Amino acid sequence: MTEKQNQLPPKYNPQDVEAGRYQFWLEGKFFEAKDDPEKEPYSIVIPPPNVTGRLHLGHAWDTTMQDTITRMKRMQGYDVLWLPGMDHAGIATQAKVEAKLKEMGTNRYELGREKFLDKAWEWKEEYASFIRSQWEKLGLGLDYSRERFTLDDGLSEAVREVFVRLYEKGLIYRGEYIINWDPSTKTALSDIEVIYEEIPGKFYHMRYPIKDSDETIEIATTRPETMLGDTAVAVHPKDERYQHLIGKTVILPIVGREIQIVADDYVDMELGSGAVKITPAHDPNDFEIGNRHDLERVLVMNEDGTMNENAGKYQGLDRFECRKQIVKDLQDLNVLFEIEERPHQVGHSERSGAVVEPYLSTQWFVKMEPLAEEALKMQDSDEEKVNFVPDRFEKTYFNWMDNIRDWCISRQLWWGHRIPAWYHKETGEIYVGKEAPEDSENWEQDEDVLDTWFSSALWPFSTMGWPNEESADLKRYFPTNVLVTGYDIIFFWVSRMIFQSKEFMGERPFEDTLLHGLIRDAEGRKMSKSLGNGVDPMDVIDKYGADSLRYFLMTGSTPGQDLRFHWEKIESTWNFANKVWNASRFSLMNMEGFKYEDIDLSGNLSVADRWILARLNATIDHVTRNADKYEFGEAGRHLYNFIWDELCDWYIEMAKLTLYGEDEAKKKTTRSVLAHVLDQTMRMLHPFMPFITEEIWQQLPHVGPSITVSEWPKVNPDFEDKEAVSEMQRLVAIIKSVRNSRAEVDTPMSKQIDMLISVENEVLVQELEKNREYLERFCNPASLQIAVNIEAPDKAMTSVVTGAEIFLPLEGLIDFDKEIARLESELTKWNKEVERVQKKLSNQGFVSKAPEAVVAEEKQKEKDYLDKQAKVKARLEELKK
Repeated sequence: MTEKQNQLPPKYNPQDVEAGRYQFWLEGKFFEAKDDPEKEPYSIVIPPPNVTGRLHLGHAWDTTMQDTITRMKRMQGYDVLWLPGMDHAGIATQAKVEAKLKEMGTNRYELGREKFLDKAWEWKEEYASFIRSQWEKLGLGLDYSRERFTLDDGLSEAVREVFVRLYEKGLIYRGEYIINWDPSTKTALSDIEVIYEEIPGKFYHMRYPIKDSDETIEIATTRPETMLGDTAVAVHPKDERYQHLIGKTVILPIVGREIQIVADDYVDMELGSGAVKITPAHDPNDFEIGNRHDLERVLVMNEDGTMNENAGKYQGLDRFECRKQIVKDLQDLNVLFEIEERPHQVGHSERSGAVVEPYLSTQWFVKMEPLAEEALKMQDSDEEKVNFVPDRFEKTYFNWMDNIRDWCISRQLWWGHRIPAWYHKETGEIYVGKEAPEDSENWEQDEDVLDTWFSSALWPFSTMGWPNEESADLKRYFPTNVLVTGYDIIFFWVSRMIFQSKEFMGERPFEDTLLHGLIRDAEGRKMSKSLGNGVDPMDVIDKYGADSLRYFLMTGSTPGQDLRFHWEKIESTWNFANKVWNASRFSLMNMEGFKYEDIDLSGNLSVADRWILARLNATIDHVTRNADKYEFGEAGRHLYNFIWDELCDWYIEMAKLTLYGEDEAKKKTTRSVLAHVLDQTMRMLHPFMPFITEEIWQQLPHVGPSITVSEWPKVNPDFEDKEAVSEMQRLVAIIKSVRNSRAEVDTPMSKQIDMLISVENEVLVQELEKNREYLERFCNPASLQIAVNIEAPDKAMTSVVTGAEIFLPLEGLIDFDKEIARLESELTKWNKEVERVQKKLSNQGFVSKAPEAVVAEEKQKEKDYLDKQAKVKARLEELKK
């Protein structure tokens, strides 16, 4: 890789290119033209990376895709806003800062809240600068004059505004509830911040004694340490086995507490014994049962996962150590009679990896049902809905919103938006407002902060000046055109932006949501620290350049699909960039002194000139249409094939005949075609590979300060030329067939051999004679005969192309048994093609429903295949005589 890096073109080596070279131009020049009323606005807001460290490949994918879209739209004449920003990432950033403080021998409690926040802001500034440098290295054309941060003053005002409005509408409330608790970070988690993993576990079967009876009732649990908080046993009201026990009490083992047997419809009679222990403070379902039966809530754990004073002799033990001890004690008491090995799903904190504890706590919640209902209504209207790309993810969105639970939004952190609620020191009254109460000395503000996603949900409109509804940016650029993000955060972010936008803006936040997949390693595994298979995008850029990484990310997958990272594929895109560079360098060497005003495409164009201009037209059409549909893989494929297979491998090779010749008029025409085609090709390639295309374009004859603001290529009707395309296809087919035939008998191109081309009519004779120069240059014949219906010579290799047969007399060089076998294989191929196309044309459903042009194309294929089939048959018969 290091050796290859040294072969990179001058000024393209990433180590030699100043990061953000063209970004500086963008920021200094382009954004002066913002808010142009003559242009249609087009806007994207960046999915904000968090300020915890280096950018990962997923964010590089997000931003590269957005940069590609915005560069293309800018060139198409839109007034483009691509707004950058970053996320404060409450839990993750606070964990990083606390780890740093620990290394320094202190902690947040010793510092106090204000000084801790000072340290957190220092961290933010350091890593925000680092992220900007990585954005620049990727070549992102961002408008840094509008950069936002989720904790900046404007966004903080928006957060307070939203909180207060929702509270006043009764959509935010404070209550005691079972929440997901992370004992490691000591904070609440929303449901979607919990990752469930199947792990080996145990099912503990116990018998609780009935008071004043010899009977027992059997229950089972995966968390025996929570039995210390049991306040009931529940059975189904229709379960005949337990009718006589309903209303009686059991003695809770170890604790000795009397708890009631209650009847509740929630209990499944068919599951286990049909009786379940109820722990209202440590299970969400038990919490609901406890509410229905007015049960006591006994919390037996501390916030750090250790057992509290309600755990009796187990106080102070870690929850898992307590489990071991209590199991032993229950066995000694003959209460625990069976331990069943059973795998089960266990929730883990997305941030810390700790096993999540269902935990009774007083938290702030958003009442989700009314918000979700209004958001879902928008999807019924084509004019109001958010278009999911691919559309299958709309079902994922529906499923989540239809089954949504109230959102726990409070977090036990210091870094974040502090909840705008105050409690009166004497009366306990709650005050919620954008500012502190006037007699603030009598009030204490809530210590908790809001979930990071609360502020991120407002990102599309808060970044543009809301709640100031007169903001010029808000009026012009909201709603945005497209959101680009991974399908894995539909729940975390996409859905929340939609319902908050509907609630506060009355409309969708973006027209389209373009979803990509996850980047996995070459084996399809998710990248992770534990596997050690992560790839730093900056390392890729250092080895192969930003353009290679960008092109791989843009063309390696289709919307919604995962992408496997292969170093070999990065090297392949690097080779493509070098192919572009070398082809351009050759062309520029032959354009010395050639200026933009010298370009003249009205001269006497060769068939190669006319063909490449026609193929350029087709490529512009394919690339534009596919990019507009977000099918960047297809767009990139068409562009790659045009550049590599048509422009480099054929046109430039053919252009050398003219450029190395003596005819100055032809030279000018070829230079004009080369200059135009390269100019248009670099423009199409620019959104994918901004660095190399700008470098090449600046050296081409051009008008304008930068390719970034040049006009996107358009199909030119004057370049449509079916005749030239047909001629060139025949030429290429003949040349390829001769090369293949030579290779089969190990006859190098440097060795001249006789060549005969038999055609169907004089028109084809004239066509090929007109292009004799190309045939002689690329086939190297000792003699070349072109005529109608030439009789096949003895002992010659034969190949068939549309409208022609090629004979290469190779007596002494050819093994006729092998030639017969080759022709028989070719005949099999044409037999299959004839069978396929005739089967298609015999299908009346196809003939009646398909467009007329498509049917005509299939009929032409049938004619062509039958002709080739007949010629191969005839040649086989001759050789077998």
